[in-house]
Amino acid sequence: MDDGDLERILAFDNAMIGSDGLPHDEVPHPRLWGIFPKVLGHYARERKLFALEEAVHRMSGVTAQVFGFADRGEIREGAIADLVLFDPNKVIDRAQFSDPKQVAAGIERVRVGGVESYADGKVSGSRNGRVLRHSVR
Repeated sequence: MDDGDLERILAFDNAMIGSDGLPHDEVPHPRLWGIFPKVLGHYARERKLFALEEAVHRMSGVTAQVFGFADRGEIREGAIADLVLFDPNKVIDRAQFSDPKQVAAGIERVRVGGVESYADGKVSGSRNGRVLRHSVR
């Protein structure tokens, strides 16, 4: 992928951010582990293509809205608590083709459905996530 092309696509106001990385591949594409931290650290913080808040919204709220995921993609009472606590000054991807399963820098805690699944560099073992189905509107 050409970085210039990607930046032009990301500049489009309605561009959502996601990954097509496959988690069961023996050697996954680095974007599986690194796309979201790369967008936050490289494209938002370093390249300044959009504000950090806009990047987060494109990864969460816009996607939930477009695919009809009720109670996802926003922080409010009654919504499902899928949350990532990260340091905006440190978050960045580390995954590379030679070593794609690298945990990103700057991710401090992750909650899935309100249950902590990652903290202090360790996965909790909680399997609180579930498959989301597209809702037709």
